[in-house]
Amino acid sequence: MGVSSTTPHLLRAARGEVVDRPPVWMMRQAGRYMKAYRDLREKYPSFRDRSEIPDVAIEVSLQPWRAFQPDGVILFSDIVTPLPGLGIDMDIAEGKGPIIHSPLRTQEQIDALRPLEPEAALPFIKTILQTLRSEVGDKSTVLGFVGAPWTLAAYAVEGKGSKTYSIIKNMAFSDPIILHQLLAKLADAIAIYARYQIDSGAQVVQMFDSWAGQLSPQDYDTFALPYQQRVFQQVKQTHPDTPLILLVSGSAGVLERMAQSGADIVSVDWAVDMADARARLGKQVKVQGNLDPGVLFGSKQFIRDRILDTVRKAGNWGHILNLGHGVLPETPEENVAFFFETAKELNLAGVKN
Repeated sequence: MGVSSTTPHLLRAARGEVVDRPPVWMMRQAGRYMKAYRDLREKYPSFRDRSEIPDVAIEVSLQPWRAFQPDGVILFSDIVTPLPGLGIDMDIAEGKGPIIHSPLRTQEQIDALRPLEPEAALPFIKTILQTLRSEVGDKSTVLGFVGAPWTLAAYAVEGKGSKTYSIIKNMAFSDPIILHQLLAKLADAIAIYARYQIDSGAQVVQMFDSWAGQLSPQDYDTFALPYQQRVFQQVKQTHPDTPLILLVSGSAGVLERMAQSGADIVSVDWAVDMADARARLGKQVKVQGNLDPGVLFGSKQFIRDRILDTVRKAGNWGHILNLGHGVLPETPEENVAFFFETAKELNLAGVKN
C-alpha cells in the first residue's frame, strides 16, 4: 500500500514518518478496568473462549476502540495462544495466567514438538484480524500480538508464572543445549505466527518478552537477544515493511540490547526517564511508552502533566505514546478516556523540547 493520507496515524509514525502528534494506544486496553469487559467475562468465564471464539475476541478487541478511539487496536490474545499448535497443552487460569500441564523438562519432550501450522491450529486468528481490519478501516492501526522465545520457553519449562525463574535458569545454566533447541523451535514457530498475523491483517506486530528483564545482561545476550533476532529476521525476510515492536518488562538494564534485536520500535517502561531512553537508544531508534500505569489514578492535571513531560522528552519523531506496561485493572475508565483525549489534542509543534 502506498503512503497516503488514508494510511493510519500509528502506522505512519511506526514507519518513521513525521506526524503532527504522537499516536496513542494502551497495552491491555481491552480488559478488566472496563465494565463492558467484566460483563462479557461473566458470560464467557474462560479466557481461552474469550480470546479464541472469533465473535467474542472481536468484541473484546473493539470495546476500547468504540469507547476511546485509540490509534492502535490490538488483537485480544495471550502470548501462549500458539503453544497447543506445537503440541504444548495449556490453559489460562483467571487471574493466575497460563498453566502448562506437562512442563518441558526433557530432550524427548522437545524432540516431540511439531512445527506450527497456523491455518490448522489457529484459524480463529485470521478471522479476528480480518474482521478488526474491516471494522476500523483506515481510522486506526491493527496490531498483532506474539510472545518472544525466552518468555514462552520460561512458561513452557516452569509450567506457570514464577517469581524466581529457578527452573528455567537451572536449565539455562546446567543444561543449555536442551534450552537452545527449545528456543530455536519457539523462534521459528513465532516467526511463522507473526507472518500469519500480518497476512491476516495485522499492520504492526508487538512481541512481548515479558520475562527477559529477569536475565542478567550477559544471559540476555545468550538466551533472549539471539532468538528475538531470529524471529525478527525471518519476519523481515517476507514482510520487510511491517513495523515490529519489542517489549521487555523491567528493561532498564538491557535497553541498548533491545535496539540490536531487529525491532523497529523499542517499548520503554517507566523505570527509565524517556529523555535518558532516547539518549541511550540513539536518534535512529523509534520508541513507545512510557507512562507509569499508576499515573492514571492521579488527577486530570497530573495525568496531563505526565503526558506532556513524556512527549517533550520523546521529541517530535518516532514516538508512540503508551503506558510503560498494561493498564491496571482498577483504573477509572474516565481517566483512560482523559488520557486518550489529552493525547489526541496534542500538537507536536507546541510541545517541542
